[in-house]
Amino acid sequence: MLNGNITDVPGIQVGNVENLEALTGCTVILAEEGAVCGVDVRGSAPGTRETDLLDPVNLVDQVHAICLSGGSAYGLESATGVMHFLEEKGIGLDVGVARVPIVPGAVLFDLAIGDPKVRPDKEMGYTAASRAKKGEFPFGNIGAGCGATVGKMAGNDSCMKGGLGSASVSLDNGLVVGALVAVNAVGDIRDPDNREILAGMIDPKTGEFRDSLLYLEKGMDNNSMAGANTTIGLVAVNAELTKAEAKKIAQITQNALARTTYPAHTMLDGDTIFTLATKGKKYNVDLIGNIAAKVMEEAIIAAIKEADAVAGIPSYKSMNAQS
Repeated sequence: MLNGNITDVPGIQVGNVENLEALTGCTVILAEEGAVCGVDVRGSAPGTRETDLLDPVNLVDQVHAICLSGGSAYGLESATGVMHFLEEKGIGLDVGVARVPIVPGAVLFDLAIGDPKVRPDKEMGYTAASRAKKGEFPFGNIGAGCGATVGKMAGNDSCMKGGLGSASVSLDNGLVVGALVAVNAVGDIRDPDNREILAGMIDPKTGEFRDSLLYLEKGMDNNSMAGANTTIGLVAVNAELTKAEAKKIAQITQNALARTTYPAHTMLDGDTIFTLATKGKKYNVDLIGNIAAKVMEEAIIAAIKEADAVAGIPSYKSMNAQS
């Protein structure tokens, strides 16, 4: 049964905060009871925090939150605010003299629109964490997706608005899988069923889409900055997983980016996907991974279809309202 968002997974809460003038924001996914976490970093220009800790050979296997932010590398500061919020609640890894909240994170580049001097900081991270709850929340220009854009192969002058999206599914066997994503790719976003471009690079002369892959094939200059892109997100599941299994599911989930983003995982993107497992029954890893990829596809499409036009940058909604 299709549900609304990642908070349909037991043990998961989401909080968002954004600055609609500066066009940046932060999304916090809380797992206060702890969750096994894995990560797959597929893009070549990532901005991340605590991802080495998630390697299956390393010690700590429980995290308490994931922080996704705009602001490029500056936005990594927002995770400190999430730590402070959790510390106040007594949540974290018990190290004897204190409880240390484990908060991995990833950032995307949104400095090219809005105010580049305003970035998600620890105050914004704290606020997003304090707002975390179960239930419905808006998609589009929300949280980490506030300043997200797509279709930047020829530069920002021809891009469209990206955003934040989420989806989930419940199976008859009790498995619940949810996905949340902030879509900020250099490439175009296509419908995975028919490959129709939903948002991407626009020809400023005609107002029509330009195929980013054909743009590359023709040897055109790539005018997008390295690190100025990135799709960051996570999947959550009510299952018992090891760190190695969680990492494998994150790897499989990256297939959703390959099925919706053209091109994906480029030298200019920092594509990063986390997996959170909040405990439950054991399920087949291939089942979870392929369901997670499908749900992530739905989250990516929701992010694009719910985004609003800002700062002269059109969105899927604004372009279809004119047609």
